[in-house]
Amino acid sequence: MDYMTLIQLLDSTVRLATPLLLACLAGLFSERAGIFDIGLEGKMLAAAFFSAAVASLSGSVWIGLAAGIGASMALSIVHGVASITFRGNQLISGVAINFLAAGITVLIAQSWFRQGGRTPSLMGGGRFEAITLPGAEAIADVPIIGPLYSELISGHSILVYMAFAAVPLTWWLLYRTRFGLRLRAVGENPAAVDTAGVSVVGLRYAAVAICGVLCGIAGAYLSTALQAGFVKDMSAGRGFIALAALIFAKWRPWYALYSTLLFGLFGALETRPDVIESLIGIKMQGQLLGALPYIMTVIILAGFGGKAIPPRAGGEPYVKER
Repeated sequence: MDYMTLIQLLDSTVRLATPLLLACLAGLFSERAGIFDIGLEGKMLAAAFFSAAVASLSGSVWIGLAAGIGASMALSIVHGVASITFRGNQLISGVAINFLAAGITVLIAQSWFRQGGRTPSLMGGGRFEAITLPGAEAIADVPIIGPLYSELISGHSILVYMAFAAVPLTWWLLYRTRFGLRLRAVGENPAAVDTAGVSVVGLRYAAVAICGVLCGIAGAYLSTALQAGFVKDMSAGRGFIALAALIFAKWRPWYALYSTLLFGLFGALETRPDVIESLIGIKMQGQLLGALPYIMTVIILAGFGGKAIPPRAGGEPYVKER
């Protein structure tokens, strides 16, 4: 495998890891506050549709992004009301959101556009274009450093850079601010937080809202940056892969980056079977390569990703003592 092939493979890894990273960070905020969210998949799917639909109708990808975030946050509020206010089963609420999003996106898409559940292809200002960073063209021909900067670091949409910037921001917010300390405490011992005079309900709703924003950006990336429009079930299980990556990362931001890049690499290898053949000397079928992320998801969820201890109050509704 030559150097340029490696750069291209890593470039695909970054692009495919971006929605997983955003969804993984979304789940991290929610689960750190004690709210398990199986509905990441549905939120991403709803955001992908409404981002593409509104961007197509308005001609502005930024309006589409706002619509996608709004759709994701609406589903987050539904999940919050069901699991926080009414103390319902968080897993069932998340599954219901997934089913709701899968059905309503196709129904509305067919009603609005009459294209079999798709949206029109996005062009021009209707989608996020690649950004060329300063100096990328000037050093493109410099050995080693040139392709690394111009091909791998430069040339992505703004949402990719936002996703990677969200990792240190999440770390700082969770571990260097009072809000983050309280958020983590809510997921471990909500009664102690309540005793200190801090609203458990308020903090959990804040976490669910942040989860909605990040899932909205992840969904918008799928339909307005990675692709140029919405197609049925385009999230393709990424929400569940993000949950597996979150467990693999042990609910830590930097580990979430590494685990989602690993899953992104598996996705990138699907499109480059020649790389696998050159490395191990065995020609693998594309279907098997395409199944690798899902196989890894099953393995990790089965407990082979190391001992991962979730927040102690995760999945449990908080009932205030009288």
